[in-house]
Amino acid sequence: MDSGNYAQSWDEAATVMKTMVAKEQWQQILQTSRAPLGTLVSRRLTSAEYKEDLPGAPRGQYVVLQYVSSFEHKNSVIETATPTLDKDGRWRVSVYFVK
Repeated sequence: MDSGNYAQSWDEAATVMKTMVAKEQWQQILQTSRAPLGTLVSRRLTSAEYKEDLPGAPRGQYVVLQYVSSFEHKNSVIETATPTLDKDGRWRVSVYFVK
């Protein structure tokens, strides 16, 4: 996502995310929320929390990661990325948003 390749980020996302959000919709969400921020300047992990239940998601293994990030056009934002353990045994992002 940092390079702006939003389609590829969907291709590499967790199965659970792909079933809830179409590829075109994902690209539009990121184009609206992420692209205006500009280039990433810095990112610092502030918390990591393991969960087995998330609202609106099936039971599974998740890690909610929160970062304080700085971008070219906005000094301080909170990024949340939540990888989940996919059926093939690989961790893939199932949720991502910026505040």
